[in-house]
Amino acid sequence: MHDIRAIRENPAAFDAALSRRGVAPVSSDVLAIDEARRAAIHAAETAQAEQNKASKEVGAAKGRGDEAEFERLRALVAAKKTEMADMQATAKAEDERLTALLLTLPNLPHDDVPDGTDEDDNVETHRWGTPRAFDFDPREHYDLAGVKPGMDFETAAKLSGARFVVLSGGVARIHRALAQFMLDTHVEENGLSETWTPVLVREEMMLGTGQLPKFGEDSYQTTNGWWLIPTSEVTLTNIVNGLTVDEDTLPRRYVAHSQCFRSEAGSAGRDTAGMLRQHQFEKVEMVSVTHPNHSRAELDRMTECAQGILERLGLPYRTVALCTGDMGFGARRTHDIEVWLPGQDAYREISSVSVCDAFQARRMNARFKPAGGGKPEYVHTLNGSGLAVGRCLIAVLENGQQEDGSVDLPEALHPWLRGKTRLSADGTLV
Repeated sequence: MHDIRAIRENPAAFDAALSRRGVAPVSSDVLAIDEARRAAIHAAETAQAEQNKASKEVGAAKGRGDEAEFERLRALVAAKKTEMADMQATAKAEDERLTALLLTLPNLPHDDVPDGTDEDDNVETHRWGTPRAFDFDPREHYDLAGVKPGMDFETAAKLSGARFVVLSGGVARIHRALAQFMLDTHVEENGLSETWTPVLVREEMMLGTGQLPKFGEDSYQTTNGWWLIPTSEVTLTNIVNGLTVDEDTLPRRYVAHSQCFRSEAGSAGRDTAGMLRQHQFEKVEMVSVTHPNHSRAELDRMTECAQGILERLGLPYRTVALCTGDMGFGARRTHDIEVWLPGQDAYREISSVSVCDAFQARRMNARFKPAGGGKPEYVHTLNGSGLAVGRCLIAVLENGQQEDGSVDLPEALHPWLRGKTRLSADGTLV
């Protein structure tokens, strides 16, 4: 959420930054509501002061025996009490209007975020690895002979409908091994704190990280009001919801492996084949809570953590800086990491690492106490996939595929497979 004081101080700059994200000027609406709210607060305070003054004079009038003045003052006290209550109600209503409007406005992009309208305007910043040259036509993951026995979309459709999958045998084992490999690497080498969190959260937690109110259709809600998390960014970030932490406890770096749930409401007809875009999937998610002075460096650090997983697995990738039109709602800058998928002859997103500055912290009221004293300040928050497990499985299968449909598995993964090195053409690990 945005700082109303910053909007008051420079409404033109606020509108200009929002316009880079395709949002029409809105500062005049924001400030009109803010002015009405502040006027109502002032009127309520004035009425209370006048009520207090009249209340003190009531007794004196009674003591003097001045019945007329006594009755006038008593009526004035009652009127000011009613006026104060009315103004407080008006102020509360205007405050709710202001909050509702601010909650729908996306974060402002950093100055160095490239301008653009969609993914075609993203800017490549880094590339690693050379896509393998095949002496046969590479297949997509679901068409590989060794994968078909362990990747069942028909049974999943019977159980749950479209965009689900049942994994079994060697494929399920590789999927699990990838998640464990990612977790262990982030904990033991990257210094993140392993965390396990619920997948059902209260509505205010979704509000805190920006999934609500604007994007409710993209997630699932239970009949008793819980929301299924679209990513453990929601739970990990909200660990500091409502807290004022000591500065010397920053940065806080979390990592969690969780199930994630997305309705994919806005992706009808996209990536319907295979398991690239599912309603239920797994991610290893990284979240950092930092001092404002260190958040941009933390963005680069987290990006390198995600890139390192792909490098260890020998998977070619590229990193792009998202343009203003392609960034997520809460981000100020985002680095997307796209892995090479030979079956599609394309790079596809496998991680998105974003810095949100104080945008989420203000929604969550998450602050820190400066070590040298002074007023508490909002923390900065960051999040990123480290990585999407299912998409990493796809990349491993497609990049390691052989002409007979078997798959050579990355050496870095062998210890998590108890020495198994290949998925054979009949779907068994050997």
